[in-house]
Amino acid sequence: MPVTGLPRDLHPIAWWSWAIGLATAASLTTNPLVLILVMGSATVVVMARRSGHPYGRSFRLYALLAAMTVVLRVVFRIVFGGQAVGHVLLDLPEVPLPDWAAGIRLLGPVTSEALLAGLYDGLRLAAIILCVGAANSLANPKRLLASVPPALYEIGTAMVVAVTIFPQLADSARRVRAAQALRGGTTTGVARLRRFLVPVLEDALERSLALAAGMDTRGYGRSGGATPRERRLTGSLLLVALTGICVGTYAWLDPTAPRLLALPLLGAGVAVAVLGMVSAGRRVQRTRYRPDPWRAPELLTVATGVVVAVLGWWVAHTQVAVAYPGVDVAPYLSPLALAVGVLGAVPAVATPVPASALAQLEATA
Repeated sequence: MPVTGLPRDLHPIAWWSWAIGLATAASLTTNPLVLILVMGSATVVVMARRSGHPYGRSFRLYALLAAMTVVLRVVFRIVFGGQAVGHVLLDLPEVPLPDWAAGIRLLGPVTSEALLAGLYDGLRLAAIILCVGAANSLANPKRLLASVPPALYEIGTAMVVAVTIFPQLADSARRVRAAQALRGGTTTGVARLRRFLVPVLEDALERSLALAAGMDTRGYGRSGGATPRERRLTGSLLLVALTGICVGTYAWLDPTAPRLLALPLLGAGVAVAVLGMVSAGRRVQRTRYRPDPWRAPELLTVATGVVVAVLGWWVAHTQVAVAYPGVDVAPYLSPLALAVGVLGAVPAVATPVPASALAQLEATA
């Protein structure tokens, strides 16, 4: 039995690093078997390690959004991707379009190959959405704000308010459903949807605004005093860093550009960006109460995400037939592809149980 230590919340950056690693691996393949395994790993970790806070109950919304993404992707293939090449399943009449819409087909014959291509693309998007939802359900957004570098604190404040929308919606939906069950009334049809949707959106908006007001009251995102010379230096460093990163990235992606402009400029841009962030961070004055520690479970979680991303990149570049199977053959898994889908579930047994989850279980009991 693995030893995970005393109950505590894992560092939020560790959860996001793990989720980004899984999402990176999912974006590098269209193999439905790998994507289903990745989504299964993310779901297992969420079910095992989500906390008892309201944001921990938002994973269901992301799962519904992922399912809707798959369905819409297949529907779009039927409506806009009709083609006569392949095994025709539905022979729909094609809608004639004007000349200015040349290249776009509306309806027409639908083949099994087109449906499978839409299903594979939809599964890839669904896996990325589910990985982001897993991070949002596991990582405490308020603790994440405390871990943001000082230079990015204003951006971090806006991001935290933005990523709490889904958790607030989940909690608001639960509260409104419980209140309506007590009041009784219409339980089916459009009237129930109207009575349910409006209070949920209103309550989630009010709670998000209250969070933003509370952050502003406590001084989040406020900067200290800085001389004009320091402001000009910080702005110049960030502008030079942005230019270097843009030119270096373009040279890296463009095979005709000189190689001397790629890695050197990209590395120089990143180095100058770090200097600019350090200079900008000196203007932000804030304190930290009980900073989250970095221990073995955090390092193992981050390592899991990095390993999954690296293995996904390796499979995509060395085993193209496995990573991108054709729609006319059955997909299969290699040992590395299987590792990509399974290794993501390691944090489910290698991380401590959140203290709030135990408290919720005790309260329920």
